[in-house]
Amino acid sequence: MPPSIHGRDARLLFATRGLRMFGYGFVSVVLVLYLAALGIDTAAIGLLLTLTLAGDAVISLWLTTHADRVGRRRVLLAGALLMCLAGLGFAATDAFAVLALAATVGVISPSGNEVGPFLAVEQASLAQTIPDRARTSVFAWFNLVGSFATATGALAGGGLAGALIASGVRSVDAYRGIIVGYAILGLLLGVLFTRVSPAVEVPDAPDVSVARRLGLHRSQRTVAKLSALFALDAFGGGFVVQSLIAYWFRVRFGADPAIIGGILFGANLLAGLSALLAARIAARIGLVRTMVFTHLPSNVLLIMVPLMPTLPLAALVLLARFSISQMDVPTRQSYTMAVVEPDERSAAAGVTGIARSIGAALAPLASAPLIGGVVLASLPFVISGGLKIVYDLLLYRSFVSGPACSRPCRSQGGSP
Repeated sequence: MPPSIHGRDARLLFATRGLRMFGYGFVSVVLVLYLAALGIDTAAIGLLLTLTLAGDAVISLWLTTHADRVGRRRVLLAGALLMCLAGLGFAATDAFAVLALAATVGVISPSGNEVGPFLAVEQASLAQTIPDRARTSVFAWFNLVGSFATATGALAGGGLAGALIASGVRSVDAYRGIIVGYAILGLLLGVLFTRVSPAVEVPDAPDVSVARRLGLHRSQRTVAKLSALFALDAFGGGFVVQSLIAYWFRVRFGADPAIIGGILFGANLLAGLSALLAARIAARIGLVRTMVFTHLPSNVLLIMVPLMPTLPLAALVLLARFSISQMDVPTRQSYTMAVVEPDERSAAAGVTGIARSIGAALAPLASAPLIGGVVLASLPFVISGGLKIVYDLLLYRSFVSGPACSRPCRSQGGSP
């Protein structure tokens, strides 16, 4: 771990990131399997996943755009409570109306990826306590911790569910036990957030006389353009969220939860390691070029996954894809922090993050019914990879080769 992130608050934020992402990975392997075991059809499952992401987008938008004014620590604690409530709501009943309410109001990750207000506020808090020149590297480590935790959670969730089923526990009860564990992790997360110090807050009170929209002032146009592009990327990614990948492996190859958990463990592990390379590449070619040049080949590999005839080959291509798929994440986060003012950081990260959530929320409505079938099961992978390639080309045109490009387009991770 780089010495620049040493410090009590930084260690706590790394710990909360790890605990939360473990929980997301833990529940993502079984979430769709649990809903299917309750007797919910694939179209309704797609609706629930969309409500999960859409509700998260609305609530997180309000929390993150107010975090710099109402307090970053308060927002983080509120998110932990919503995470706990979502787990309890999903575990408590099979009534669709209650599940829809829990999905909309609570915080739960069907993809194993970050949801809720956490990441935006944690990024702003970390950026508050580290030098600008170290930001990309620290964010890479931050993502590595998250990927390792998600991988471990996926392995643990799939392994525990498989062990419970093998011991005679009904599938639905085994999956429900995992979701109860997710709720408990939300409580533990809240306890850790109470230990974060006031040093993570905005050092100077935001100027209330400045006209703001969604917590932004000078950076509104830049953040709007980034948000639109990130939404397109996330919409493409929403066609193959981790829960649906797990379900696809089950339907296509009959893989049991333990095997699926092992595949997703390896995928997330490789994704985390790939993030570490991002800082070195960005130091040579710039943040935006790193985002584009590493993302394009990963999307080609994504399209190839359903073309593989056997489980080992499909898993191998998926692992190859994840080994380069996350290099754009710390560079994207660092770039966003670089082009906005310090008192806009939570809002900028929040608005771009919510744009991604909204994009991702729409995709499961279309992808879940497709993956549930045999003939059309490969389409979500092809659609996802194709949309993400379009995003890469538009991002490059807008921020590197376009006439609007300026020095921030090539920022290495420090101040533009």
